[in-house]
Amino acid sequence: MNIHSIDPILIPVPESFESSRLQIRSVVWGDGAAVHEAVQESAAELRHWMPWARQVPSVEESEVSIRRSRLQFLERSDIRLLLFHKKTGQLIGSSGLHRIDWRVRKFEIGYWVRTSYAGQGYITEAVNAITEFAIQELQANRLEIRCDSRNTRSARVAERTGFTLEGILRNDKTDVQGNLRDTMVYSKVRGAEY
Repeated sequence: MNIHSIDPILIPVPESFESSRLQIRSVVWGDGAAVHEAVQESAAELRHWMPWARQVPSVEESEVSIRRSRLQFLERSDIRLLLFHKKTGQLIGSSGLHRIDWRVRKFEIGYWVRTSYAGQGYITEAVNAITEFAIQELQANRLEIRCDSRNTRSARVAERTGFTLEGILRNDKTDVQGNLRDTMVYSKVRGAEY
């Protein structure tokens, strides 16, 4: 059977994997409270870049989001991943593989980190592990990281993890205030970088 003609719902996607300090796993019902707590702590930083963080979702809204993400994971339309510290079990952030094109095997990696864990290399570690997971388990042909051109911390993660800046899309999206912004597009592609 041609791998590109498989219905995505039949594609096996492991529920979890690990890096040196992190357990990285798909969302499950009941994760909403932990996500709410992390977002509440980190709202001041997140609201600059994440439209959904302008107003902190309630615990119930966070759980609804988790349950929708779980359904998307089962459909293979989006793979939201939570990052847990292996020693403490605390949720330290979120990542995932988004804007999936299964025919091309193209995925976009997104991420955010809880404020109390920022600047300690956790997102770089997570992106490296998720990149390896996408290559080995999902046969990714193309991985992307996209970020607002003003989000230097996000851009540094892309650069530290070996993604190549392909270009800057001018006036590509609107920022959280509704103003036009430029988007940096980083990628790794099969054959060139791995």
